[in-house]
Amino acid sequence: MTNFQEPIYDVAQLAHVELLSPKLEESVEFFTRFLGMEVTAREGKSVYLRAYEDFYHNTLKITGAEHAGVGHLGWRASSPQALYRRVKEIEKTGLGIGWIDGDIGHGRAYQFTNPDGHKMEIFWEVEYYQAAEENKSKLLNRPSKRPDRGVPVRRLDHINLMTSNPAKDTQFMMDALGFRLREQIKDNGNVLGSWISVSNLVHEIAYMQEPNQEKGKLHHLCYWYGIPQNLYDVADLLKDHGYTIEVPPNKHGVSQAFCMYVHEPGGNRIELFGDSGYLILDPAWEPVVWEMEDVPGNGDTWIGTAFPDSWWLIGTPVTNKEVVKP
Repeated sequence: MTNFQEPIYDVAQLAHVELLSPKLEESVEFFTRFLGMEVTAREGKSVYLRAYEDFYHNTLKITGAEHAGVGHLGWRASSPQALYRRVKEIEKTGLGIGWIDGDIGHGRAYQFTNPDGHKMEIFWEVEYYQAAEENKSKLLNRPSKRPDRGVPVRRLDHINLMTSNPAKDTQFMMDALGFRLREQIKDNGNVLGSWISVSNLVHEIAYMQEPNQEKGKLHHLCYWYGIPQNLYDVADLLKDHGYTIEVPPNKHGVSQAFCMYVHEPGGNRIELFGDSGYLILDPAWEPVVWEMEDVPGNGDTWIGTAFPDSWWLIGTPVTNKEVVKP
């Protein structure tokens, strides 16, 4: 353990994600009607939502736009002091944008990008969700009742971004924000994918290679159920209402999580987790490295059907180049 580095715990969690959608109201209906999420605010072209076990005012912001994709993602710092420590480190990279006063659901935030151009922000002050009396759960550790519609997701889990350089973006998150490498896919030494976290989860964020070296794309956003059976239930519901399931209920080898993938009406890929896979409790964890030749049928799908080419090649916004397999 001669290379062991002192962990940095200045980032606590993924707090929210902004999705861009050319079909705003249809996207909102998907998340509310079928995934049971609740609209907590509307402002301009944006709608704010939360799952029933999300403690914050919102974890999802959907903004009307010409193309699908990710607008930004927000990280919550672990303390006010941690926020300023991370801002100082981010500014050293030259990728800082600057401070904003805040947004619905959170206070003052520092905005920046990763090397690939994905926009992010970090903050400390948040607004906690306050349920109306009729929506309070009898479970005092649950912020609101379990919804009576769709197959309701429980909380925000993670985001996966497509990038022109997974190795560079991974290193940025580790150096500037204190993320730790959990699993990785390589091909002859080249990093094709990384799963990194600041907690005992396998990942709060993952990076995948964009096949045409294009920048700033979204691969998927994930919400969590906790029970694999929920995936069969929601797949049945979505299929019956005309949605195409890209990857039916399945199990990943990387992360060992039970998963499925569907595209919401705006075009963004949404992953639904049936469990959290395994947890990392070892403080001296050694990253698990997969060679690409071992991934198909093992790393991508451990139990289930093979993943289609679209899963490997297409992110949002979609471009014409992506229909050609490199």
